[in-house]
Amino acid sequence: MRVATFNVLHGRTLQDGRPASATSGGAGLPLAEAVASLDADVLALQEVDRLQERSGHVDQARLAAEAAQAREWRYASAVHGRAMPGYGWTLDPAEAGLRVYGPQDAATQGDVPSYGIALLSRLPVREWRARRFAPAPFGLPLRVAGRPGLTLVRDQPRAALAAVMAGEQGVLTVVAVHLSFVPGWNIRQLLAVRDWISDLPRPHVLLGDFNLIGLIPRVVLSAAEFVAPVTGRTRRGRPSRRGSALCAGLCSCLHGGVVEQSARPSRLDGWRDLARVATYPSHRPVVQFDHVLATGTCRCTPVSSGAPRMPVSDHRPVVVDLPW
Repeated sequence: MRVATFNVLHGRTLQDGRPASATSGGAGLPLAEAVASLDADVLALQEVDRLQERSGHVDQARLAAEAAQAREWRYASAVHGRAMPGYGWTLDPAEAGLRVYGPQDAATQGDVPSYGIALLSRLPVREWRARRFAPAPFGLPLRVAGRPGLTLVRDQPRAALAAVMAGEQGVLTVVAVHLSFVPGWNIRQLLAVRDWISDLPRPHVLLGDFNLIGLIPRVVLSAAEFVAPVTGRTRRGRPSRRGSALCAGLCSCLHGGVVEQSARPSRLDGWRDLARVATYPSHRPVVQFDHVLATGTCRCTPVSSGAPRMPVSDHRPVVVDLPW
């Protein structure tokens, strides 16, 4: 079974480091070709547009599902509104929350454009689950494709999708995420995702752009298994004070570079990186923001992994072949 995660940058190609303009006639072709070339049985996509002008008014999740020959798919909106290049977002107040679209939801002319993540599967899906996370209350100066220097970027709401799938060797849960770029806030979201899927069948495979580099996601999740049980959530779905305290402790451990594990065995058999590959920037990757993590069974030991260069996006995908 091949699993993959890919931040597709709205399906945009890059020319001299700048996103190329999309045209309605061939707007989806580079993205479709990239997705088809991955030949993934399960594929998580981030920075996916639905009916946005900047990407040629394409329903990119549906387009990608057709290219991947994935009959089971969902798209979760993090933001409803129109992306205005150079000006930010014009949000639609009537569509303020999470919406989930699937094969039964054909795009119509009156639909509000949106932006979010998608999870595609060739395997049968028994259950879907979706969640939206509030943005951090502040932004950060970041490097943005096509802009010189640093640009102050405000954080956006984020989404997560979980699917309980039936594989040849049993049931597993696959989760697609795109976490905040704000340090600390993304760790809290990662721990919240762990809590959120704790009642779903194992093994758990977590895919996405975490905006966390290298070993940090595995260290955070593994440390959480030893430091504390699954944390509670408030009525609004935010981490509880107990979860915030755990997050602070984890940040301290990460800052020191050492996490001491107790002798108590992990309740979820530990988290493992299934691929250690640099993914960003795509033309000359030096860091890994995009990850595939698993817990719950030794059958998730990868046969192979890689990060091939694609014709779209400033990220490279992570592709992992599993003996499932």
